[in-house]
Amino acid sequence: MTRWIALLRGVNVNGITIRSADLAELFRGLGCTDVRTVLASGNVVFTADDDRDPDDDALRAAVERALRDRFGYDAWIVLVPHDSLAAVLAGFPFASAADRHDYVVFASTDAALDDLLDGLEPDPAVEQVARGDGVVYWSCPKGSSTSTIVAKRAGAARFRQTTTTRNTNTLRKLL
Repeated sequence: MTRWIALLRGVNVNGITIRSADLAELFRGLGCTDVRTVLASGNVVFTADDDRDPDDDALRAAVERALRDRFGYDAWIVLVPHDSLAAVLAGFPFASAADRHDYVVFASTDAALDDLLDGLEPDPAVEQVARGDGVVYWSCPKGSSTSTIVAKRAGAARFRQTTTTRNTNTLRKLL
């Protein structure tokens, strides 16, 4: 039995609305147990009956296909082993501050994270970015999480299928 976190990209924005109860029902229908949704932004904690390798795309593909079939949108998710999330949060390299938002960018491949950072030169006085183990850490001023250099790059269409970003406050609720 493996505990997972499914991070859905683009849920409850841009006209794609999925109720938490419906999302949990979908995961249960896939045979998952201990299903828990967190907030209304596409976060699902669940247990799968088999012990899959985090790099195994079969589970991810099954969830994406079920989301497409049930809710009729181009669904993309990133799967994170639940037991690795505490280490991801503990590895956040920047000091938190009341006037900043702290984020973690997750990806379905390391190559996507490398591509995200390739040639990126953010102003360190505005935002901070660092590569972590399987993630990218990012901190920016409140109110600018869609307008900074990192935000614009992460929001580019080429990353839509492979990356998703979560605030560290949300991630703590997934533990």
